[in-house]
Amino acid sequence: MIQIICEGHAFERELSLILALFYEDPALAFVPAWTGEADLKIKLALTVHENGVVASGELYNGKRSISHQVERDYVARDEKAMKKTAKQALCYALLLMLEEYTGMEQGWGILTGIRPTKLLHQLNAAGVDRQESHKRLQQDVILRPYKLKLLQEIVDKQLYVVPDLYQIDRELSVYIGIPFCPTKCAYCTFPAYAIRSHTASVNPFLEGLHYEMERMGEWLRANDQRITSIYFGGGTPTSITADDMNQLFETMHRSFPHMGDVRELTVEAGRPDTITREKLDVMKQWEVDRISINPQSFTQETLQAIGRHHTVEETIEKYHLAMEMGLTNINMDLIIGLPNEGVAELAHSLQEVEKLMPASLTVHTLSFKRASEMTQNKDRYKVASRDEISKMMEMASEWTAANGYDPYYLYRQKNILGNLENVGYAAEPGQESIYNIMIMEEVQTILGLGCGAVSKLMAPGSGKLTRFPNPKDPKTYNDTYKILVENKLRDLDEIYSGARTAGQVSGK
Repeated sequence: MIQIICEGHAFERELSLILALFYEDPALAFVPAWTGEADLKIKLALTVHENGVVASGELYNGKRSISHQVERDYVARDEKAMKKTAKQALCYALLLMLEEYTGMEQGWGILTGIRPTKLLHQLNAAGVDRQESHKRLQQDVILRPYKLKLLQEIVDKQLYVVPDLYQIDRELSVYIGIPFCPTKCAYCTFPAYAIRSHTASVNPFLEGLHYEMERMGEWLRANDQRITSIYFGGGTPTSITADDMNQLFETMHRSFPHMGDVRELTVEAGRPDTITREKLDVMKQWEVDRISINPQSFTQETLQAIGRHHTVEETIEKYHLAMEMGLTNINMDLIIGLPNEGVAELAHSLQEVEKLMPASLTVHTLSFKRASEMTQNKDRYKVASRDEISKMMEMASEWTAANGYDPYYLYRQKNILGNLENVGYAAEPGQESIYNIMIMEEVQTILGLGCGAVSKLMAPGSGKLTRFPNPKDPKTYNDTYKILVENKLRDLDEIYSGARTAGQVSGK
């Protein structure tokens, strides 16, 4: 049990997130005064003065006492900015005490958000030079130099891949969610339903998706809207038949404007057991630019443990088949920290990847998502220690550098093992996923169609996102798609009307 006294502030949630960086599922009690029952006692007090705040912290475990004090001046005088200064100072003081107490250094400092690259992009777009940007991030959030170096590499790469990144909000990207998979993986919380047990839902879902694509296409055409990238995800889109895929591509090309100018069309063909020569032929005919074939691991026992029913050999076979058919821009995913995997298993997976050398590789760190089967049955899944997870991520980073892969996007997740990150790497310029950059940096509207898709609507020039989620389960989507389409069109008109008046929307 950890007892925390808060004096002069109410940042319990933020402090809980910092504690979770050091302890898995910590038992916390915010109390007015310490009692004798706690294993660790922490006191955090905030003093406000004319120019800023002072955060004072004391940590005591019955034998050892650690204290830190952090002073911060206000950078602005509005309520939101002053609150941010106070929050950062308190989290800073708590982090310093816990690092000293545990001996664990947090590379990301007090950052607990998903998209740390956005911080560097925001400073860059505001005209702050590189040296000053780095100084601010190190001072404000204790971002360590090795993480800052990684962020800067990624920001530079993204601006090379998308030179108009800071003006890209005049366009939008489209996500098309197909919620079916052969089986549901133990770690997954995406809208993914085993297709064999949901066969009655497939055709009604596809009918709704065609309708949504057509109606959204009408809006895109009426507004002469340019599309940056299109991503078929899910689920596993290649779970449906080749004929069904062909019809979706036909509807998309007939309905969406300026298809010849789309910079990237990606299909998540992640499960090798869903890939056939016929489906690859359909994707080739419709000029799909990029696909994913995701091994996750090259250890067969691991695949069985997480509920993936394909074989390692099948992954390799389908990779070679896609390459032979001309779909050569292939991404592969690996997940660090899968059950019963350690350094040896990751070394084996990297050796197998080296035999294939896909165009891009995304290295994920396992996250215990609240709704996943793995999280709900943690006692059944043995995962590596924090130290081993860190070693494995270091191995992956060294392997990508040695084999010519450059990082181009990054995101983090809550409950991610070792407080690490997920990083996408590409071997050559032009093999990066533009859609991944768009969705992670939140620089434009993402129009989500299909089951479980979340639209993030952003009027050009506003920088403000409005979420519009589609239903996650096929039955609800099938029952309500006409209503949700009308509601989404209404929101699009409201959000974009101001931008149209100002002449900021693409083509205006």
